[in-house]
Amino acid sequence: MEQDDEIGCVLGSHCKISRCNSAYLTATENLQGPNRNAMLCEALRSYSSCTRKTARTCRGNLAYHSAVYGIEDLMIQNNCSKEGPTSPPRPPAPVPNQPGFASPDICDYEKNFVHKHRQSPAYQHCAAFGDPHIRTFSDEFHTCRVEGSWPLLDNHYLFVQATSSSIVEGSSATGISKNMKECIEEKIYQAEADNLPAAFIDGSVNGGERPGGSSLTIHELIPGQHVALQAVYIGTTIAVRHAARHLSFSIQTPEEVALSFTDEQDLQLCVFSCPLKQRVSRSTCCPQGGNITREVAHRLCKEKLPVDDVYFQSCVFDVMASGDANLTQAAYGALEDAKAFHPDAKKLHIFQTDRSSGSQSSSLLLLFLLVMPAFEEHF
Repeated sequence: MEQDDEIGCVLGSHCKISRCNSAYLTATENLQGPNRNAMLCEALRSYSSCTRKTARTCRGNLAYHSAVYGIEDLMIQNNCSKEGPTSPPRPPAPVPNQPGFASPDICDYEKNFVHKHRQSPAYQHCAAFGDPHIRTFSDEFHTCRVEGSWPLLDNHYLFVQATSSSIVEGSSATGISKNMKECIEEKIYQAEADNLPAAFIDGSVNGGERPGGSSLTIHELIPGQHVALQAVYIGTTIAVRHAARHLSFSIQTPEEVALSFTDEQDLQLCVFSCPLKQRVSRSTCCPQGGNITREVAHRLCKEKLPVDDVYFQSCVFDVMASGDANLTQAAYGALEDAKAFHPDAKKLHIFQTDRSSGSQSSSLLLLFLLVMPAFEEHF
């Protein structure tokens, strides 16, 4: 596991996929005329070449894998051959305040942030998975008894709602919308138990026909198990996973986006975790009366999670609670997302004494509803 930590640190420090994304967006700005398709194919081949050069340092980065899948889809949609000419190198960037200097694309959050602040944005990570467990933006970790609907995020950019239920059957939904007219059309992504689609509910895989439509994309990384939604226009990547009839949610988003809320928006699991009375102890045995012993659950979880951290503890809790050995995948997937999303590899693992209430949990995380409401300021 020390080797994994080292790899995660290297990936976080040296992955340059954002440069490939920016180069592609620049190359495809204002494409028009009879040669539009040929120029688009050249840009896609250049984009593909750029991602191949970053493959070694980006193999654990979800944005990288999203870009690779997106390129393949776009090349198929536009009948582009993999061999052929590529876009010429971009000219050197103009110096600010000099003739020819232009503001960056408003639909690329990171590019805009660097242009405005002369530094990259600070990112934060939150996750919800299992029965359910919450990792907040501030790296607090709790297991919660939160039946009903609870907001994971509720701010000027994002509204993410999680619904839990004590029954196994249920539906789950993740929706995305953003009324930023210059960039994308309103989109909703919805999933149900045992159904994790690879498209928005209107059948599209991007933000629509508007100039910034490509700044919102959805990619199926593992059919039926792992979907990624990438919202470049707010610098946010969301992963939704399905394991043993549970859905999990992970997000990497800029600090500016995560913390843009008012005093009235004071109930957010990703920010404040669940209320004290709703927290349960992971050491509590068998919340659902599962038929797997602690020793068996310990062995099953150790195969995927060799470090005895909160992900391992959550895995043992979930497997005992559900009696389903396949639920080891929920904690494992959450840890993999954290490796890709968390900005500080040293904080990847959380080791803490479980001092929460001893009350038993009776909830399974089954539903997500995510909305990106209107926000008119362009960073």
